[in-house]
Amino acid sequence: MRIYEAIVAGLEAVGVDAVFGGAGENAAGMMLALDASKSIRPIIAKNEQAAAFMACGYAMFSDRLGVCFATAGPGAFNLISGLCVALTDSYPLLAITGYSTIAWSGRGGLNETSGLNRTPDSQKVFDAVTKANFLIRNLESTADILQQAIDIAFDGRPGPVHVAVAEDITDPAMRIANFRLPRLNARPVIPDAARVADAADFLREAISKDKRVVLLAGFGAIRAGAHREVLDFVERYQIPLITTLDGKGIVDESHPLAIGVFADSGHKSAWDLFLESDVVIGLGNSFAQHATFDFRDDLFENRKLVHIDVDPNQIDKVYKADRAIVGDARLAISALADALAPLGRIPPKTFRAPDFDEQRVVKLSPKLHPGQMVQAISRLLPPRGVVLADAGAHLAWLGYYLELKEGQNFRKPGTYGPMGIAVNGSIGVKFGAMDRPVVAAVGDGSYLMGGFELMTAVQHDIPVIWVIFNDGEFKLIKLYQLSSFMDSGLVEFDNPDYVAYARACGADGYSVDRIDDFEDAFSAALASGRPTLIDAQITRLALPHYSPNPEGVLAGVFERFSSRFGGG
Repeated sequence: MRIYEAIVAGLEAVGVDAVFGGAGENAAGMMLALDASKSIRPIIAKNEQAAAFMACGYAMFSDRLGVCFATAGPGAFNLISGLCVALTDSYPLLAITGYSTIAWSGRGGLNETSGLNRTPDSQKVFDAVTKANFLIRNLESTADILQQAIDIAFDGRPGPVHVAVAEDITDPAMRIANFRLPRLNARPVIPDAARVADAADFLREAISKDKRVVLLAGFGAIRAGAHREVLDFVERYQIPLITTLDGKGIVDESHPLAIGVFADSGHKSAWDLFLESDVVIGLGNSFAQHATFDFRDDLFENRKLVHIDVDPNQIDKVYKADRAIVGDARLAISALADALAPLGRIPPKTFRAPDFDEQRVVKLSPKLHPGQMVQAISRLLPPRGVVLADAGAHLAWLGYYLELKEGQNFRKPGTYGPMGIAVNGSIGVKFGAMDRPVVAAVGDGSYLMGGFELMTAVQHDIPVIWVIFNDGEFKLIKLYQLSSFMDSGLVEFDNPDYVAYARACGADGYSVDRIDDFEDAFSAALASGRPTLIDAQITRLALPHYSPNPEGVLAGVFERFSSRFGGG
């Protein structure tokens, strides 16, 4: 068995059924092995960055290993953004790349990245953006390295692993004599019983004394599949739920205990509930910048924190925890619920209803309002639908107005925050769960960075729906410029005829600037089962709901004004 044939056989053995990559001479053996596979569908992207984003999408909700590959040198380096996403957002991902001939190291051969004689040092680069980095130098180590790579990708907090294959061992005549198939040994992190008991005692006392306890759920709860456990916990003990943008949908957002999104572009109802709380249970929550109003020092000044996370490095990273549990979010919240059983089932309580503004959009222009469009997506999104956002102002509209039902998912870029992750990652999400409707709701700036992968979707008949928030400007950057510098520049651009482009690629395309037309186009796209691009020409006059202060928009404006001009 040749080395790439062995690697592909190993991927088949652990349940991988789609691999995303870029063509290249050093990847030629990998391409042939994938082409011969009976169970893996190979996807050759137009650019390796897109392939890495697709691999992230594949792993996002499937709980399977995302795999991408590239040739040596520039192809390998093009995977970096995707690996950074997997690292910060906790996706199990394996990147396989070629590597130039080791026997020629230092001579400056094609695509050499040995770090010698003014060549880039790929090993240092991949060390910096992965959980682990391997270079296969001899055939006999292939099985051991592949098993280690898969184990590390899933171990603890999932993340990316890189395996490079030296060109020296890819000669077609060379065979592996001792190869064995890897096993998938992924096991959740079991929470420590003593820590669960300690946190339960702390919460039991707080609840018994009628302290105001709130559950703040992040993406760790989504990744752990803790939906039923979280619902049981909040209902059993009548603890209101707020979420980060990444935690949206952990419970049906119409549930009376689901109060809203706690973030700088979130809901006033969630902000108020947090500010009124005595104890916050942070579940699978890393307390990132936008979920903490720029890491506010006073966020936990008058309240206690019970922090639950699979990664021990997250505990006390931003805010000191009064009680902490390291473990899988699903197992931890379930164990905590059981430990609180002596409380019995708490009678139903009433908490503040969601913001009035969530249901009402104030329109200043007859053109399509982005909030109104997102409300339409909420109404029309089928069961188990997935909505992905990219980096940009459109994310704020989605976080605020999108209301997810049970079984639906939402995902935005994590702390690494690249533009284009949703544009291309959506293709991987669809491959990971072909029965789920997938919508990439993206800014026009994001789409222009990677939209040529529409041809990839058409080639492989992947019915993703791209909704482009088209206002011809980098609105988020513009708003930042205006608020910080009181001026803006280089933020406007021209868009192509997206409908003509979609049809030239073989996809369906619609251009809309009214809500009725959008609803018709979106419904047609869902019914068609074809790759579809919707050019939604939105008004520039609408501003997303945002505050840098959890006390509200006016408090945020005053705080910023005071810091700028020295007010008291």
